[in-house]
Amino acid sequence: MDTRLPAHLEVNGLVRAAQAVGGFAMVLQKGERDAGTILIVFLDNQDLGTLYERMPDVDGTRKWRVSKYQVIENKQEFEDYLERRKSQDRDLWIVELTVADRERFVRDNLSPA
Repeated sequence: MDTRLPAHLEVNGLVRAAQAVGGFAMVLQKGERDAGTILIVFLDNQDLGTLYERMPDVDGTRKWRVSKYQVIENKQEFEDYLERRKSQDRDLWIVELTVADRERFVRDNLSPA
């Protein structure tokens, strides 16, 4: 039995968690309602993104990890990467979050209990 939350509920929870800490959240891409892959783009105070996605671990779990950083010298490359991912996976969700303390948000909201 799959114990994952449906994607739309997880995305809704991420949006509410960001708002609860005074942050901002926007769904950039809606994917498959129940089983879509979720990508999270955290924006920093320079509007540079850090992309998180779940990656398989050796113990079979799927943990949130940084998969890409946006660099100021080539901001477009990050945007192009997201566009490629969207074109390759119609089930993909992309959620953009802006929170004051990304590390704390990740620890409190993305880490397994």
